[in-house]
Amino acid sequence: MTKRILPLAAMEKLLKNCGAERVSDEAKAELRDVLEETGDIIGKQAIRLSKHAGRKTIKANDIKLARLSIK
Repeated sequence: MTKRILPLAAMEKLLKNCGAERVSDEAKAELRDVLEETGDIIGKQAIRLSKHAGRKTIKANDIKLARLSIK
């Protein structure tokens, strides 16, 4: 992945909501990379699931099933 979608500010907010007092720029960037990579994997699997079901629309259940299939 080359283009980043998720903003670093959102990563800081996520970590602070989990209880972090301070978050380094490197930690924000690493969390963004992990979440975007995981989102890419789940998204591709969800697309396969929706196509298998004969749909063009990805539904919430496709995302749920895709998440379970990567564990």
